[in-house]
Amino acid sequence: MRGFVQLKADTSSAEVSDWPEPLKDKILLEEIFPNETDVDADINWMAEPLTDAATRESNKNSMRVRMEMMIMKIQRDFCRALENEEDPRYKFLVDRWTRAEGGGGITCVLQDGTTFEKAGVNISVVHGKIPPQAVAQMNARGKKLPEGKEMPFFACGVSSVVHPRNPNIPTIHFNFRYFEVVESEEENRKRWWFGGGTDLTPYYLDKSDVKHFHQTFKNACDKHNDKFYSKFKAWCDDYFLIKHRGITRGVGGIFFDDLDTPDRESCFDFVKDCAEAVIPSYLPIVKKNREGPYGYSERQWQLIRRGHYAEFNLVYDRGTKFGLYTPGARYESILMSLPLHAKWEYMNKVIEGSREAKLTEVLKNPREWID
Repeated sequence: MRGFVQLKADTSSAEVSDWPEPLKDKILLEEIFPNETDVDADINWMAEPLTDAATRESNKNSMRVRMEMMIMKIQRDFCRALENEEDPRYKFLVDRWTRAEGGGGITCVLQDGTTFEKAGVNISVVHGKIPPQAVAQMNARGKKLPEGKEMPFFACGVSSVVHPRNPNIPTIHFNFRYFEVVESEEENRKRWWFGGGTDLTPYYLDKSDVKHFHQTFKNACDKHNDKFYSKFKAWCDDYFLIKHRGITRGVGGIFFDDLDTPDRESCFDFVKDCAEAVIPSYLPIVKKNREGPYGYSERQWQLIRRGHYAEFNLVYDRGTKFGLYTPGARYESILMSLPLHAKWEYMNKVIEGSREAKLTEVLKNPREWID
């Protein structure tokens, strides 16, 4: 769904009585969220964009502005979709912040709800000078940026992690981002790339849910390249490996980085389609499992698995490391992905043949979910 609508009965026309019978009680759908390509479409955003209105208008065709407008919409739509599944008493806390070095972000967090124990949906739009340690981290994965000096950069993205209360509902993570770095200010030589992905972390394995999640993103990938899904699915399995435990964080999804071909417009369209696939991939799973029964033992297993989740984010996740390396880093927003509660139990062993064991087997041996 590309926008929200309000219902309006049109009774102002004297011609209503002349309509055919099926149309006399017609309800008109009026769009109240302008199209996302309109840079002034700020109605019902979670907060005012980081880039001021004059700059947005004068640079409305730039990738920086277009990406910011896209992630603003993704944040708004996902927050509203989650709130629709939550007790009305619980809403997202919205925290718009700025950094002295340039830019800022909008952090939206819902905590201690009935459906969601902790849900965060963040955007950041930052610029400034990229520090040498961050450059070294990028070069470790083959970027070949000039080392030993600070360079101007721009980065924006949307990132979300949802930790539900019911162990029958999986945790979801997604992140979609755009990056520019000026290698030479004298020559105005820039590098740009996109990155992103999403993965599902169930506490108990429901194969139909996992297949639905993967199929949704395969459909999004196939619109652009029929090899994207298999490539990015394998990359996801590899990236989200908790090496010291020999298990993956969850049942995967897609993951990609350094995407800069065939051209910037094609990359943007792909990232946008993937971001818009998040709601249809996840909300049906929430609705299906929200009222599922669970007890003390299921809760304890959920807490142990959330401990594993925290281990990956703090030890291996590149986004967390980059954020912590960035001058003026906002630690509360960076660490938003961590669960509200987690547990580390010494030498925990799953019982052979149990539901916990069945999940663990899949985490040890990632499989293909789409026939």
